[in-house]
Amino acid sequence: MSVGGTRGWKRRPPRLVGLVGCLILLAAGGCSSSADPTCPPGGACTRVLFLGNSYTYVNDLPSTFAHLAQSGGLPVQVDIVANGGETLSQHAASSADAAMIASRSWTYVVLQEQSDTPAFSSAADSMYAPARTLADMARGSGSGTMLFMTWAHRDGEPDAGLGSYEAAQEGVDRTYLTLSGSLGVPVAPVGYTWLHVHLDHPGIDLWQDDGSHPTAAGTYLAACVFYAAIFRRSPEGLSYYGGASASDARILQTEAAQRVLDLEAQWGLG
Repeated sequence: MSVGGTRGWKRRPPRLVGLVGCLILLAAGGCSSSADPTCPPGGACTRVLFLGNSYTYVNDLPSTFAHLAQSGGLPVQVDIVANGGETLSQHAASSADAAMIASRSWTYVVLQEQSDTPAFSSAADSMYAPARTLADMARGSGSGTMLFMTWAHRDGEPDAGLGSYEAAQEGVDRTYLTLSGSLGVPVAPVGYTWLHVHLDHPGIDLWQDDGSHPTAAGTYLAACVFYAAIFRRSPEGLSYYGGASASDARILQTEAAQRVLDLEAQWGLG
């Protein structure tokens, strides 16, 4: 396990919590405060809190998702609590996380584990207790919980005996699906969709050069998967492309719609 969620990632920014997260999202065009212009006072609004690490904050996944939703005419409010390499256990032990979860009723509190961990065969057991703690906190504030099934490292996970990307992704998928079933909460199948995009459209670069963190296209794919999973709607035809090219964005929209909506029951979304 290493800083930033993967080997070789050196950046470790200040922990993004509450108002700090809001100001960062404001600079990117989104916001996490109750005054968010995409959440009109008294109107219906989807509110999503992302608890993660660099896989969530690199390229600003929450803001990308918010812009995507806004392009579909859906008002959203997002916030983020994240630090490089942060684990679910660290989130569960944090008073700042507890306060953020309790601050309002979220449509979903999204849980993302450190990147290496889910590939290991015993990961579901070690992730269960902190995930249960966080899900119970969410339920106490009238919020739902959703798991963020991440993508595996491009070169696999040799320390877990998984020498290929495909094998490592199988391990990640299995862990999140096991946890989803144990907790009775849905999962956003970003990693599963990532695998199919990688196989079907190898010309789209999803990983940065480190083989772990997402490119703008990878983050956009994740946002499309969350859009389909949270709203149960296809992102196809939406006009916001994030940092992806228009041609790549259309492919990623279609892949997300197919992999999420055609298998809703598998992801606990039915």
